[in-house]
Amino acid sequence: MAEALALITPVAGLGMITIRADLDRAGDVLAEAAGLAIPGATGTVTDGTRTLAWMSPDELLLMLPVAELSAALSDLSQALTGEHGLVADVSDARAVFDVTGPHAADVIAKLAPVDAAGLPVQALRRTRMAQTAAAFWRIDGGFRVIGFRSTADYLSLILTNAATAGSHLAPR
Repeated sequence: MAEALALITPVAGLGMITIRADLDRAGDVLAEAAGLAIPGATGTVTDGTRTLAWMSPDELLLMLPVAELSAALSDLSQALTGEHGLVADVSDARAVFDVTGPHAADVIAKLAPVDAAGLPVQALRRTRMAQTAAAFWRIDGGFRVIGFRSTADYLSLILTNAATAGSHLAPR
């Protein structure tokens, strides 16, 4: 049996909300409704249970316990009253995995053209992992990876394969 470079764990119980709006105009009310500051470009902000991630100049992704999803959707929609924007539950459209362990950055580096080891805390990278779109950021002990639910099996497979020390994919 090959030794693993990292542990790959599917993450369940997360609610996810896409927020599209002019962040310069609506950032303050969105921050209040989300309970987190608006992250800078390519950044994340977390309080330990909620994470707000910058996805593009007019898009944020709020991840929170699924039990808080309904209230957050209502609060965010109300915050955008009078603004051109969108608040959408995308919980069922995304798959999330944690890659943890002392060699977690090596696993990410096998799959994405990014210096995972040098990724600053609270920085988010949108990229491709092998053949699928993904985003990742640092968490305690490793990285959190998010991709489309339609590619969840593939993403799980490539992460698990890359985490196998004897895999044909060599660390960079």
